[in-house]
Amino acid sequence: MESSCIIGIGSNIHPYENIYEAVKILEEEFEVIQCTSFAHTKPLGITDQPEFLNGAILLHTLLGINEMNIRLKSIEKFLGRDRSQPKDGPRTIDLDVVAWNGKIVDEDYYKRDFLKKAVDELFKAEKV
Repeated sequence: MESSCIIGIGSNIHPYENIYEAVKILEEEFEVIQCTSFAHTKPLGITDQPEFLNGAILLHTLLGINEMNIRLKSIEKFLGRDRSQPKDGPRTIDLDVVAWNGKIVDEDYYKRDFLKKAVDELFKAEKV
């Protein structure tokens, strides 16, 4: 059965290149419905690092949510994400399932205005 998935995307290490590559991979593997615009955001937690570029993408997939999370982590690894670094530290790419079949599954949605704004934009697009 096909599922609807909204993925939050962020980067602050060569963000334009890494986000472009991540979206390209997602487009090759899934049916991408829409991508939000991307916004510069100040880092949270560890503030002595470059600003992030953040947005979200809506896609349809035949994978289950656990398989999708595994696939996203493998894309992050392919694009050079170093998981030995602090959680709020710099990263080449960050890909997280935020909503699954219209339900919020990532608590960051409620904590990060930029993420909420992007996801809400996609929720509206999906209902059109």
